[in-house]
Amino acid sequence: MRQPSLPPYLETPSGPPPTSACNTSEDTPDLLMSSDGEYSGMNNLPPHIAARFNRSSKSRRKSSAASSRRNSMTSLRSNQSNRSAHGGPQSTHIAQHLRRASIIESRKARLADKAAHAEKVRLRAALAKAAPRVTANREDRALAAQQARERYLAQVAANCAEEVKRAKKVAEDMKEKKAAEHLKLKGDIEEKFAEAERRRLLYQQNSRRSRFTSLPAVEEKKITISPWKPRNEEAAARLLQKAWRNRRKRRIVSQYLSLNLTVEDMRRENFEEFSSRIAQEHVLRCTTQLLELCGIPDDEAAAFGVGSSARMFLSAFLVVGYPPYVFSQNGEQEQDLGRKAVRLLICFGLLVSPEHTGRNFSPRPTQTADLIEAFADFGTAFNAWKNQDSSVLVETMIAHFVELDAIWQTVKNDTAGHVADDYREGIQKNQTLLLVRLKRLAGPEKALELVREAIQARRKLKSKVKNRLTHDIVPREVSGAVDPVDGPENPNATPSPLESVPKSPIGASDIRKVISSLPNNRAIVHELAVNKDYRIEDSSNTHLRRNINRIIFSRMRRDLQEGKGDQWIISMAQTIRDRLLRVVTPGKSLHVLISETLDIDLIKNQLTIGSFSYEKFFSFMNTILPKLCAPIRDPQVKALAADTSEDLIGRLEKLMDIINFLSLDYANYQLRLVSSGITDRSAEYEKRCFNDQYQGKRLTKTIRWWRSARTRLIVEASRRAPQTSNSTTIHSSSNPPRPASDKIYTRGLVDLFITLPPTTLADIPETLDLDTNRIARIRNDILRLITISTILLTAKNLLKRDVRSHWKVEAQRMWDLPSAYTEALPYLAIVESAHAMPPATRTSLLGTIERVLGDARKPQQMSQPVMKVLLQKLRAHVMARLGAASSEERLRSASTASEVLGNGGMAEWVGRVGALVEELGMVKGVDWAGHGAWIDGVAAEVERLGDGVGGTA
Repeated sequence: MRQPSLPPYLETPSGPPPTSACNTSEDTPDLLMSSDGEYSGMNNLPPHIAARFNRSSKSRRKSSAASSRRNSMTSLRSNQSNRSAHGGPQSTHIAQHLRRASIIESRKARLADKAAHAEKVRLRAALAKAAPRVTANREDRALAAQQARERYLAQVAANCAEEVKRAKKVAEDMKEKKAAEHLKLKGDIEEKFAEAERRRLLYQQNSRRSRFTSLPAVEEKKITISPWKPRNEEAAARLLQKAWRNRRKRRIVSQYLSLNLTVEDMRRENFEEFSSRIAQEHVLRCTTQLLELCGIPDDEAAAFGVGSSARMFLSAFLVVGYPPYVFSQNGEQEQDLGRKAVRLLICFGLLVSPEHTGRNFSPRPTQTADLIEAFADFGTAFNAWKNQDSSVLVETMIAHFVELDAIWQTVKNDTAGHVADDYREGIQKNQTLLLVRLKRLAGPEKALELVREAIQARRKLKSKVKNRLTHDIVPREVSGAVDPVDGPENPNATPSPLESVPKSPIGASDIRKVISSLPNNRAIVHELAVNKDYRIEDSSNTHLRRNINRIIFSRMRRDLQEGKGDQWIISMAQTIRDRLLRVVTPGKSLHVLISETLDIDLIKNQLTIGSFSYEKFFSFMNTILPKLCAPIRDPQVKALAADTSEDLIGRLEKLMDIINFLSLDYANYQLRLVSSGITDRSAEYEKRCFNDQYQGKRLTKTIRWWRSARTRLIVEASRRAPQTSNSTTIHSSSNPPRPASDKIYTRGLVDLFITLPPTTLADIPETLDLDTNRIARIRNDILRLITISTILLTAKNLLKRDVRSHWKVEAQRMWDLPSAYTEALPYLAIVESAHAMPPATRTSLLGTIERVLGDARKPQQMSQPVMKVLLQKLRAHVMARLGAASSEERLRSASTASEVLGNGGMAEWVGRVGALVEELGMVKGVDWAGHGAWIDGVAAEVERLGDGVGGTA
């Protein structure tokens, strides 16, 4: 180990120590300074220096052994004696040198120990640095401990908040009770003082008999009291005015007390009776006069947005006595309003109690001030609650108004059946009532503005759906005389892909049957009868058509590679030629050009001699398609023209897609022109087609469906039947009630559509075969609707919001989410972005959403009770609207749809449910018109055979 270097003054001399007394003259003075032999003057030191040597050992700082030994007086004397004993200076020099050497060695040893200690410390630091760090685990444990501490603190804070809230409520109750007792005691004392003062004044007004020292008994006479007379006319007028005012006060108080408006009397009546009683004119007049006597004028309620102070004061009775009828929920705002209503009634009761309304009604200033303060507090809380509740009412009534307008827009053009005449009067009457209430709640100008905006938004949305065919999707070269689809009279109908899937392997001759994207004529006519604005969508049967096309083009590719592609080319050219010729007018240049270029005989000859050119064929199609296709198809046409690859089958597949789009656009354009003529003959056409398909066959699925609906109606009617004295129903099991055919059909239709997926063909009756896709779509929509409604309803309850409030934006955003029901966080994010919520509420809502989505993924195993209840309410609502017999009933059910759905937690879906009811109504009408005879036969057969509930077999 490397030794540390020493300072220059501690280094050992390099030469040997002097051993001789022969020293140079330069060393002599140093030696003589240490000797006391020749310089005796050293013993006589100055006083201040001698004091240093004579200092007490107790106050002297202790130093090291060497230094203390070297500096002591004993050492000095010892040195002197040693010098004299060993020969003088030489021995003294050797002793000093030895001491010096020992000091140096001891310091070297100490420095070496320090260096060794420093090296050990350095090694320990290096080992600690090289050792694996465990700070990550420590940090994790610290973070977990911090989170646990935060959770515990949050739980403690929540518990403390509940305890504090409960303690505050108890304290407020005790404070109110003590205040009431204090007021009562104070009033009693004041009444006693007032009675004493009254007696004193009365005693002073009466003349007293003068005192005599002595008066004989015979001379005593009875002294008559003369009545008090005013000094002048002014005093008499004041006296009369005071008497009149007192009489008026007594009359007002007695009139109010005769009304018996107390909490005890109120609890003996129901809500409707008491509400009608306090709304009477004389009750309002008496209450207004009494409140004015108490210092609350009638215009005081104007500051709170209420028509009169009497109405707001009487509302306190309803709030205290009938909270379930007044409040839709029991939130903090409602509880605060109830407490302030109780305080108002207590203050008022103390003021008008019989003991305080004696001869003259003269309330004390303290009682009047307490009543005015309680009235102001109740008015503020009542105004805040009314504004919140009125916003919900305004939204509900606007939804009612818009729904009535939508009904009128639907039926106003139907003059043949006089439906418009039946609906006009009822719709106008209901809209007038709604508008009056809206003006009263929101103000005249704002009410009209809200109604106008809602109607414009609804009509704009409907027009956007109705006018989906714009100029961009109309083919550039259209014929005004050619029917896009063969009419109902034409037997050569384009087959549907579902019906045209061949049982045998597909060949070139089958390409015209399976490559079409258009449904058959019967399906088109049926859809037009249900929806006059029906347009053929490219999404219909897309998956099946793509699979068939993939099989066709794979077979074509294989045959071309084997040299057997001539028949495929001829069939494809024939299909393309027929499709293109249908969209152009015969005789025009484009018709002639297509006919000559795509001549089948010419193509056959070219294939025979081997001169057919694919590039010329695609070049011609790239030239002709931009002239025929709609502007919206231009990107696809340009993509086909830019494709110059060697994959001929791939290019041909793209070409056929464009041809299908062209046929689709042309068919939709022609449907818009001739839809009215087709719908007029739709019933007869459907009867003929249905008869051709099911002639001589038994409608097994329809019979089973009808029997099931009839059974459920009979069971429900038996449950609702009134009980007789013998605990038997009016309709016994041997003679069950027979519901009408219309009710049975409506019940079966609602049960078929308003249920959960999946959809199986065994559940669908033969008369509704054409509505298979519609049933599947509506069932999926119902599942999505009740799923979103359950989430929103749970969020409203957790956040203590009114279930009737409209969260339309959140509902629409959730509706636009994918229907896979896999992720719960997007639904939670939509609610959280619009409504702040504490962490505990967020966790609870997230758990509910996950459970609801789990049931939505497996609807047949649904376990959420809220979803089941919502499905039942929705089914009952649709059943009531479809089962309405008269126009008045239909109008009434439609006008109250917003209220019914709002109370059921589905206020956001009023428009969507209305559209669903309208669509099911059209399905019902079209089905009865086309299959009425068969349905009647099924009904008669079920009646004859019985259904297991009653009747004869």
